[in-house]
Amino acid sequence: MASEIEQYLNTAVDLARHAGKTMLEGFHGTKTVTTKSSQWDLVTEFDKKVEKILTQGFYKAYPSHKFIGEETAAGDKSEPILTDAPTWIVDPIDGTTNFVHGFHLTCISIGLAINKEMVVGVIYNPILDEMYTASKGQGAKLNGIPIHTSKVTQLSQAMISYEIGFARNPNIRSLIMKRVEALVSIAQGFRALGSAAITMCYVAAGSLDAYQMNGLQCWDVAAGALIISEAGGVVMNTDGIGKVELEEVNPHLRAGRVENHLGKTTPSSPDQDSNLDLPVLGSRAQHD
Repeated sequence: MASEIEQYLNTAVDLARHAGKTMLEGFHGTKTVTTKSSQWDLVTEFDKKVEKILTQGFYKAYPSHKFIGEETAAGDKSEPILTDAPTWIVDPIDGTTNFVHGFHLTCISIGLAINKEMVVGVIYNPILDEMYTASKGQGAKLNGIPIHTSKVTQLSQAMISYEIGFARNPNIRSLIMKRVEALVSIAQGFRALGSAAITMCYVAAGSLDAYQMNGLQCWDVAAGALIISEAGGVVMNTDGIGKVELEEVNPHLRAGRVENHLGKTTPSSPDQDSNLDLPVLGSRAQHD
């Protein structure tokens, strides 16, 4: 099985580099921009081109495997269903708004799940030529060099990332801004990067100490979650999912402690967005 996983990883890396050429072309060229679910949910022809390259590549290499892609799911307007079959979970361009504006934090995200467990994660930023990779039990790497989460143990010394785009929703704007105020007043640094996958890679590499985000989809986190885990970090929800690992997270970055500063994650009224189980991503506590 280990040799198969390595083969899957190599295939994903090769396809990411191949698709990255098309993404790079679009980044520096003219793009046609349309919207999906809202005026802020952007998509370009390059999202679709990149996903097509990946879809065709994986089907050619592994005809029996399944595929879940952001643009395919958006077109079908149906909830993707994950089975035990090997399934490639892809975000062709994560950080599309960054991509549209020529901001370099944007990437291709590829994850492979087998028996509903992530076994391969590849995130490639072709603009910076940064390839983050991980396979189950084999650690995480950036351009072939092992990476690890940070050793920060105090929130006051931590660089935290928290996306505030969901503050556009008037039903939860007050909650989001209270969280921003809490983090800004406590953390040493505060960043919003506009790409969930890139941000997770920076957590894995120790450049960021924790990350929280509303309303993530499976293609946003499939690869990044494995990369963080293999780099020594923990991925969980602030509603308590993943409690078995809470004690392994840096004491001041644990979900419970962070939630004390961020406020409750449960909607206070039926009108509010119900998708508020918010992943917290941080490094494990370091023990001598």
